[in-house]
Amino acid sequence: MLFKNAKIFTRDFRFIDGCFSVEDGRFGVIIEGDVDAEGIDLGGALVIPGLIDVHNHGNSNADFSDGDYEGLSRMAAYLGANGITSFAPASMTLPYDVLAQAFGTAAKLHAEKPAGSSKLQGIQMEGPFFSEKKKGAQNGAYLKLPDFEAFKELFDGCGGLVRIVDVAPELEGAEEFVRKASELCTVSIAHTDSDYDHAKAAVDAGATHLTHLYNAMPPIHHRKPGVIGAAAENSKVRAELICDGIHVHPSSIRIAFSLFGASRIVLISDALRCCGMPDGTYDLGGQAVYLRGKTCTLADGTLAGSVTNLFDCMKNTISYGIPAEDAIRAASYNPACALGVEKEVGSIAPGKCADFVVCDADFNRKAVYIDGVQV
Repeated sequence: MLFKNAKIFTRDFRFIDGCFSVEDGRFGVIIEGDVDAEGIDLGGALVIPGLIDVHNHGNSNADFSDGDYEGLSRMAAYLGANGITSFAPASMTLPYDVLAQAFGTAAKLHAEKPAGSSKLQGIQMEGPFFSEKKKGAQNGAYLKLPDFEAFKELFDGCGGLVRIVDVAPELEGAEEFVRKASELCTVSIAHTDSDYDHAKAAVDAGATHLTHLYNAMPPIHHRKPGVIGAAAENSKVRAELICDGIHVHPSSIRIAFSLFGASRIVLISDALRCCGMPDGTYDLGGQAVYLRGKTCTLADGTLAGSVTNLFDCMKNTISYGIPAEDAIRAASYNPACALGVEKEVGSIAPGKCADFVVCDADFNRKAVYIDGVQV
């Protein structure tokens, strides 16, 4: 199948006027310029890679940590319809047996790959190895010190599907945990009150990711650079960024792109079960959260996750002055690299899965394709 008369976002992160083919669910040729051949005329529309959300708790009144297959399937269907064609659901700070059930449910969805739904590419294990002081909306009753053996049991139990595991580097045993876990997956610094030295030790030990930059960590200070300083100065570390218009000020988003560069920012939603739902009271890891408009909080006002999907986060990022090419890269190729699946998804290139979104000039979705089939 040939798609022509399109503005295609290529694997070298620029738009070209041209056409592309899809063969057996994968991208075939990508040609700059027009061709005299039969095909689907896209009328000059933008074509971007399907987005990839590496940090998503839920939507449609379903949460990954529920361990409910129907709920996780509902999440995947919502994401696919909204142009997020791959995702890694994020767990919460919960007992190990609860996590094991959720991870098993993820493994089942990963294996079954329901048509028209976002592809589950891995799991982000967010918690329980966090700082009490910076736990945010995580449930403090279940916090634990880093435990590689417990992590490895969960990792093995889901067939190695954990692609990112989070840890606060100041905790006892964190450096050893990072060193061992980084041989299995990406290790991310998260929910931490760490100083610069502990954060740098974690990075030196193998941490290459920073969970929701700015949120649940000390701010950068000229005499106390902390986690942000340690992460920014190492070119191997990518930083997640929530661009829902609530969690991070637009100026701070522009600063993040300047500090880390477009190749190291990973846009995420950090969306909760109330994403796509009306105002009301919802559950988050055994705690009540309250949705009012675009903001979700605990009873004491603590900001919880977002209620904005990744596609809208990407559009917000562009509206804040970030070049569209950088925002798209941060929502597609960079997260694919964080999950280690960049050879299959994350960009429009011959041989990769034909996951793409057709948009108008303002990045409003016109059509979503997963494996070459329109959702």
